[in-house]
Amino acid sequence: MTPGGRAANTTGVAISLPARPGRHLTDAEALMWSLDDDPTMRSSFVGITFLDRPPDAERLRRRMSEAVATTESLRQRVVPSPFGLPPRWAPDPGFDLDYHLRRVALPAPGTRRQLLDLGALLSTDPLDRARPLWQFTVVEGLQGGGAALLAKMHHVLSDGVGAIRISVSFLDLTPDGRPGPSTRSARRGRGRRKGAQLPSSPPTGPPSGRGLLDSASHAVTDALSSLVRAPVEGLSLGVSTARSLGRQLGVIDPARSPLWSGRSSLSHRFDTASVDLDRTRAVARALGGTVNDAFVTIMAGAAGAYHRSLGVDVDELRMSMPISVRTDKRAAGNAWVPARVLVPTGDLDPAARFAEVSARLAAVKRERSLDFAEAFAGVVRHLPSPILLRLAHQQVHTVDFACSNVRGAPFDLWIAGAHVEGNHPMGPTVGVAFNATVLSYRDSLDLGLNSDAGAVTEPDRLRSCVEDAAAELTALA
Repeated sequence: MTPGGRAANTTGVAISLPARPGRHLTDAEALMWSLDDDPTMRSSFVGITFLDRPPDAERLRRRMSEAVATTESLRQRVVPSPFGLPPRWAPDPGFDLDYHLRRVALPAPGTRRQLLDLGALLSTDPLDRARPLWQFTVVEGLQGGGAALLAKMHHVLSDGVGAIRISVSFLDLTPDGRPGPSTRSARRGRGRRKGAQLPSSPPTGPPSGRGLLDSASHAVTDALSSLVRAPVEGLSLGVSTARSLGRQLGVIDPARSPLWSGRSSLSHRFDTASVDLDRTRAVARALGGTVNDAFVTIMAGAAGAYHRSLGVDVDELRMSMPISVRTDKRAAGNAWVPARVLVPTGDLDPAARFAEVSARLAAVKRERSLDFAEAFAGVVRHLPSPILLRLAHQQVHTVDFACSNVRGAPFDLWIAGAHVEGNHPMGPTVGVAFNATVLSYRDSLDLGLNSDAGAVTEPDRLRSCVEDAAAELTALA
């Protein structure tokens, strides 16, 4: 360390490490942090950025040094707090950029499959809890002279929107390194994002036991008390809220898939696909919905087709998705609530499936219980660790798969002279069969498919089902 609390580096850019205490984790973030001891519940995610060439090493290191200097969350670690308060963020006094920014090369022949397998392997390694919770790995040696950036972050550091804002600090608008787009520009895209953000974390519902459910309900007593004071309107609203709490935060109905339920493992498989954004948007508009409705329709259709191809019929599967509640403009951090919804997976016409999906997603976004997810997380996180893990597994095992989407840049981007050809986010599975996350880039929806190898035993078949379902829906354009 240099005098004045600055981390030494060789780029000539001083990285300021402010000594003031950082913010506390939210209760939902603290819950994720508590569950991180269980390998099946870890909530790290990986973004795979395909590049046309390797980025210039010195330029990238200089840009990352600047990003660390200006983005406080990149140089902070999580430390405990006294008196039962949530952990908080604090500067890492021994911050070492070279630990977080790495460079490797694939062995010949350097196929896409090799890269995805490397990404899946890196995703299972736990991040060092004594350091800032991110790690960027430049991968060279891809066929055709290409390269990739594997960006790994812990979910307590950021959700999808926050991660996009962090990336603004090291992205370029031109090959020669003009400063990256503003946060507002990076968020401006084609079409409207309705809710779902990167990657789905374990649903934070209350314990299934009666006593613990009663305990958790105290967390929302104050919020409900104002409703029940009104003799008629308040009572009606209170009853509807209680029912919503049961639908979202008290689910005990197990997951519906006979192929996936109870078969989670510690091995993962990464796959990618891309869907034409303009055609998807056109279909969504014609059918009276959103791009997110179209994406969930594709994944529901693919999940059903996968089951039928293996001789199993399923009419519905339960999907988890995060719904954004972000109103700030800061980088990093989390601002979303978990939601669960049954989606139609039977052999339906794609237009009929879209209509049903759109109606169900609209209904779940109106659930009053979503306003109380943070309060429940605050109660549940104080449970003894063995009970917390058991209850978390109970809730996760009500879900078959996860979906999430993030709105990215509608224009070309570069990283230290290398052109970005695609961005595929890999959200954490946290006990479900797969997490499908899309990030829009230019005129494409870039899909990342993170499958649990214990549940999805034929990942190539699932990927083919996704491509077929996408082609079937976008053909309506």
